[in-house]
Amino acid sequence: MLTAIIVAAGDSRRMGFDKLFAAIAGKPVIAHTIRAFERANSVDGIIVVAREDRRDEINTIVRNEKFKKVRSTIPGGKRRQDSVRAGLDHLESTARYVAVHDAARPLVTPKQIERLFQQCQIHGAAALAEPINDTLKRAAADLLVTESVDRQEVYAMQTPQMFERALIDEAYRAVYAENILVTDEVSAVERLGREVALVLNDDFNFKVTHPRDLPLAEFILTQRARTSLV
Repeated sequence: MLTAIIVAAGDSRRMGFDKLFAAIAGKPVIAHTIRAFERANSVDGIIVVAREDRRDEINTIVRNEKFKKVRSTIPGGKRRQDSVRAGLDHLESTARYVAVHDAARPLVTPKQIERLFQQCQIHGAAALAEPINDTLKRAAADLLVTESVDRQEVYAMQTPQMFERALIDEAYRAVYAENILVTDEVSAVERLGREVALVLNDDFNFKVTHPRDLPLAEFILTQRARTSLV
């Protein structure tokens, strides 16, 4: 019923090396990401969209970790949206709901996925989000502050983002028909005038972007493992 598209085709330019294969808590980043969807009861299939030169390594991880829900590992595109579209093109006909998730968010949990799926079934579209707690400023190209931004009703978008399959298919057809760039799936669905329910996240789910993120992610995963043993 629910298929997860895990987008893993980025080039990790800001990291300086392929972050998805960096080890945290004894496993590659991408293994932690896939495991969360493997353990989510609502997910019955996973498609990993990867760089062509990394597909064999991902398939090896899938075998070693004995992941049963990974249906295929397919090559991605030049842009993130091209990789998502490739995943949509490989959905099985029985898929009714689709989750899109960044592989570089290894801290997602099955609980978060299930909470999101409940809201997706109600609203047809839902996404994890985090309230903004910091003061926001807008600055010009020279990094001189130009104005303040009201943080009320402003949220940082995360993934997974989940949709009825027909809705996300329609949204992506429109994106390519109009030749526009979108940075996430909520942006594509917004253009159709459809509402997207936000599920506020009360746990860590940051995107591994810089080398400093790896030890923090490892600490969180280690603490979660210890807590589950208590």
